[in-house]
Amino acid sequence: MNKRHHHLVRFYSALSVLREKIGGARQLSACNGKLHWPQKGIYFFFEQGEYRSHTGDGLRIVRVGTHALKSGSKAKLWTRLSQHKGSTRSGGGNHRGSIFRLIIGTSLIRKDSIIVPTWGKGSSADLHTRDQERPHEIKVSQIIGDMPFLWLGVEDEAGPESLRGYVERNAIALLSNYDRQAIDPPSNQWLGRYCDREKVRMSGLWNSNHVSDSYDPNFISVFESLIAKTEDLS
Repeated sequence: MNKRHHHLVRFYSALSVLREKIGGARQLSACNGKLHWPQKGIYFFFEQGEYRSHTGDGLRIVRVGTHALKSGSKAKLWTRLSQHKGSTRSGGGNHRGSIFRLIIGTSLIRKDSIIVPTWGKGSSADLHTRDQERPHEIKVSQIIGDMPFLWLGVEDEAGPESLRGYVERNAIALLSNYDRQAIDPPSNQWLGRYCDREKVRMSGLWNSNHVSDSYDPNFISVFESLIAKTEDLS
């Protein structure tokens, strides 16, 4: 067992503890802002059909993310999660406000040869364009909404050197299979294999940033410590 494999086993074991403490994974489609969310935190998405093949049983993580990495940011964890979820009322969403939605939608377009000519064009769009994109946004909402996820509250100051930023980039670097021996690789059916971003395809994650980074071996102990301090909500 190489070091990365060993650290991944510890990482998933720590997540099992977190799962018990927060009362289990949730699906984003069933979540709203009235639930008990920490103000700041990191989230870990799994994906149905994407199983771990080397580090134990269960689903593998397919995306790690956080928020408020700019100094002075007031963004909250639920604010970021709700951007990924999309609109409860219409079932759609805004892929220009969520890179997660953007790359899921792009992969779906490539996989099923769907024509959405304005997808990913510009940082904003008028009402007519948004109306034309809505059917595809609804498909993206359904895919993301079905993904189970866990979250870890870390109430630190906003900024690039925050503890949340440290956990996010090291978790991604540890999980990533980009340019290294594959551990828990994606299935042949994984939607991310159709992504137009090489780092998504090769890492096995719905992430591009940090997938080619090296992780800090001390990260695992920090991660376990943060989970040990997590309030028991179960």
